[in-house]
Amino acid sequence: MKVEQLTERLRRLVLERQSLRDRGASTADLERNRLEIVRRQWELSHALIESHNPEPLPLPQAA
Repeated sequence: MKVEQLTERLRRLVLERQSLRDRGASTADLERNRLEIVRRQWELSHALIESHNPEPLPLPQAA
C-alpha cells in the first residue's frame, strides 16, 4: 500500500475508535481496533522508510 493509502486507512481507524468509545463498545471491539491501528502504524512507518530509502542497505560483512 502507498503512504497516502495507509495514512487514510489509519485516519479512518482512529475515527472508528472514537466512535467505538462514544458508543461504549466492548473491550474486545476496542482491542481489535487498537491492534489494527498498531498494524497500520507499523506498515506506515515501513512505507515511509522505504519511500525515503528505496534500496535496501547492504548487510555488514562478517570479519
